[in-house]
Amino acid sequence: MQLIAAHAHGTLTTAAGGSVYSHTSAARLHGLFLWNVDDKVHITTETTASSTSHGGDVIPHTRLQKLTGGVAFIQGMPCTSLEQTVVDCCRMLNYKQALILMDHALRKGADAVRMQQMCASMAGRSGVLTLRRALENADARSESPGETLTRELLQRLQIDMPDLQVEVTSAEGRHRLDFAWKKKKVALEFDGRVKYFDYAPTDEVIYQERLREKALSELGWTFIRIKWQHLFREQEFKTSVLRVLRATS
Repeated sequence: MQLIAAHAHGTLTTAAGGSVYSHTSAARLHGLFLWNVDDKVHITTETTASSTSHGGDVIPHTRLQKLTGGVAFIQGMPCTSLEQTVVDCCRMLNYKQALILMDHALRKGADAVRMQQMCASMAGRSGVLTLRRALENADARSESPGETLTRELLQRLQIDMPDLQVEVTSAEGRHRLDFAWKKKKVALEFDGRVKYFDYAPTDEVIYQERLREKALSELGWTFIRIKWQHLFREQEFKTSVLRVLRATS
């Protein structure tokens, strides 16, 4: 955001001038989750311009057709609409990055039908297969990049998919589990910084999590807790999850 604001201040970019922030820069303005993405500034213009005329940290794109949804203004800066932004990003990102973005966009109210129509109109163009796959597999119930990557990994490893955001009740009150195999009473929880730091002070959240887990364990629930590093030790992850699921059969 700081780089985008600095660029806007330095260039006085305006929609009237035919340039808008787009792609991952627009995603940042819209407040969308981005994972492992560089901080280059992306702009879309009506005319072709060389990358050197914008500077090394700016990537220009040429608008080939009317922007879907028009131009949005966020903090005074013009950018592509939410749906246009997601479509543009998914066509340049890898699948995991695109799925994280798509999940969050849907959670923020992006119009899935409009994006599907945009996707259909781009058949054969670069990146459309990634966009289509992200649209097909997205789930607005995912609350963090870690939850999205966990779901992607479970699917890719062909582990029976649990339900998402499952509500259960214990002596401590009502609780919501990230993932749950309800019949087996197995819960899978992603312990990530986004989850903790976005909602409440870390110590308090962790304390409440442990109280909840103890109360649910007394009701027969088994917990699998994973952290970021487990998502990149795939065989270890698969072995751990299957061991618990088989033990509760």
